[in-house]
Amino acid sequence: MRKHRAEARWNGGLKNGNGEVKSATGAFQSKYSFASRFGDSTSGTSPEELIGAAHSGCFSMFLSALLEKENLTPDYVETKAVVTLGELDGAPTILKIELNTEVKADGLDSEKLQQLAQDAKKGCPVSKALGAVPEITLQATLKE
Repeated sequence: MRKHRAEARWNGGLKNGNGEVKSATGAFQSKYSFASRFGDSTSGTSPEELIGAAHSGCFSMFLSALLEKENLTPDYVETKAVVTLGELDGAPTILKIELNTEVKADGLDSEKLQQLAQDAKKGCPVSKALGAVPEITLQATLKE
């Protein structure tokens, strides 16, 4: 079993404070703030942006594996995620994740792509971990 590590540090109060998140490998490091999470600031990341990156990365890899099981080698699987943070019962909540994937693979047809994409949505470990999100949508497009 592989353990993956990351860490975060928050300095100060909620609205005027700031923080930093990073991976233990050093591959990723970014600042974050109240404004980058709840406002319009683009000077840092947010936990929701990181969830979107993790989900789109996991989904793309899982779909690629499913394609290979069908003897289809993708040129690429590109997935973009939109994570909507809103309020539910007076608390900040991830309300929706929209996955939009584009796949290019010789021999793949649209019907097979739709089936495999749905299987990847259900099966990727990050999708499973995000089971409490009320709505996760998927749009899969075949690139010719």
